[in-house]
Amino acid sequence: MRAVLILSAWLLLCFAPLAPAGTVSRDSPEFKIAEPDGRTTLLSSLKGRVVVIEFLFVRSEHCLRVARTLNKLYGELGSKGFEPVAVVFDPPNSPRTDGQLVTAMAQYMKLTFPVGYTSKEDVDTYLGRARGEILNIPQVVVIDRRGMIRATSGGRGGDPTLEDEGSLRGLIDALLKEGSSAGTGAR
Repeated sequence: MRAVLILSAWLLLCFAPLAPAGTVSRDSPEFKIAEPDGRTTLLSSLKGRVVVIEFLFVRSEHCLRVARTLNKLYGELGSKGFEPVAVVFDPPNSPRTDGQLVTAMAQYMKLTFPVGYTSKEDVDTYLGRARGEILNIPQVVVIDRRGMIRATSGGRGGDPTLEDEGSLRGLIDALLKEGSSAGTGAR
């Protein structure tokens, strides 16, 4: 019996990391997004929409690919209540740019959804990232109409498939159907 318990514990420790991440469901903290024109948007002002925030680096092709995907999905689902938001921040150990490249990036990529910037510290606080924890980028956070975080792509328990168009589209579609009678207007 003892051998079975030890073997079970060993198997659990070895294979638990391979199991799919559980659904994240918690209130989204407030977050301020500085826009290049000097305005500030509060995340709470988007309540009633399905929001996908992408925290990204301007010089990361991987991040820019996800931003293109969000732009495509916004064109298709924005009128149903989907609102993507890109939030640029500076990589660790690099000089602060205070969002100087945000406008040029958004124009070059022809992004049609809100793009802002913030500090690495604010990103860490929002994501609840512990000191020394590796920051995977892009970080995608999916928030339902009630303001609940339903999924994240990086960090502890994150789901990297959220960076895939098909997976992200499926989740957004499901969340849009959950509360289709609540505030469906696009920004």
